[in-house]
Amino acid sequence: MTSRLVLIDSTDGLAPVHDQPREDRRVQGAPRRQTWTLHACGPMSAGIWACEVGRWRIVFPPGRQEYFHVLEGHVRLHGPNGTLDIGPGQGGVIPPGFEGEFEVVMPVRKHFVLVDVTSAT
Repeated sequence: MTSRLVLIDSTDGLAPVHDQPREDRRVQGAPRRQTWTLHACGPMSAGIWACEVGRWRIVFPPGRQEYFHVLEGHVRLHGPNGTLDIGPGQGGVIPPGFEGEFEVVMPVRKHFVLVDVTSAT
């Protein structure tokens, strides 16, 4: 457990982890994703994520959820109950067990917080 305060602000000078959606989950494009995990402790991790335009299927485990806040760009979540558009200055939650599609409509940069809810209790 850390007692250090962490500012989730800048990625200047930090190397991101690069990846792409798995090929079997791609719906549109093969967008390059960048992740800067700036804090990880126990059941929570947080940082900054950026991605190019594209769309892919996502499946969240029953014990994991994400809160994110879009800094720039536009994302659209496609779920069993419709779609949710999220733009700059807006946040969203992907609940545990969510199955749907994540679409980056305009290149996005966002803060993220992932919580493993099975470990949080």
